[in-house]
Amino acid sequence: MNIDLKELTQLTPIFRELFKGNHISRGHLELYTQLSGMQDAYRALFKSLGYELVCDIRGFYYFVPEQMGAQVNKTAQRLALFTFILVEHLADQGRDPLAVLDGGSIGRDELPALLDKYRDLFLQAEILTQDELEEKVMRRLTQLGFASEENGVYRFLAPMHRFLDVCLSVQQDRDLAASLHSSLPLPAPDLVEDQEEDIVIIEKRESVESEEDALARAMAEERAAQEQDA
Repeated sequence: MNIDLKELTQLTPIFRELFKGNHISRGHLELYTQLSGMQDAYRALFKSLGYELVCDIRGFYYFVPEQMGAQVNKTAQRLALFTFILVEHLADQGRDPLAVLDGGSIGRDELPALLDKYRDLFLQAEILTQDELEEKVMRRLTQLGFASEENGVYRFLAPMHRFLDVCLSVQQDRDLAASLHSSLPLPAPDLVEDQEEDIVIIEKRESVESEEDALARAMAEERAAQEQDA
């Protein structure tokens, strides 16, 4: 494929954002327009440089990282944990998590209650205060292109689907496990069989009593016979 670099007018800023691990979506209008209009050219160019450009049909672009450093991995874990927590929190409130995380928003004033409710989970991610939550999670979400922030409101962008996909996959696995469990119930007692068993038990008891009576009669008859002989 012949690539005319003069046509890739946003090559430098696009590469810089993607190389840092950021996502480019409609929130980066100029860069996104260039990428979506010349997607094949950018993908071929980056491939020749050793980078794989992912073009998600839901409207965002990112590089597949060749290696996950310790810090990058920890950040990813924190962001994934936050997404799981937020999905559960929104569902508990009766709000649609997908509607919020797919272009919706939450306010900065919602973070304290979230931190307090899931303090044990945030502790595992080394997040103890709201400042740490904003620094280690919310700021990273905005830096990496998962969200934008304006006047204390965090609006989620299309790349959040990367974490949402994981959440939905886990939920589907849970639902499947629950349905499989419920489809294999413990067998309920059969009333007809129970009645038959009761009849059998009664019959057995009557049979035992008859044998005892017969034995008693036989012993009595034997004693009577002995007395007559005497």
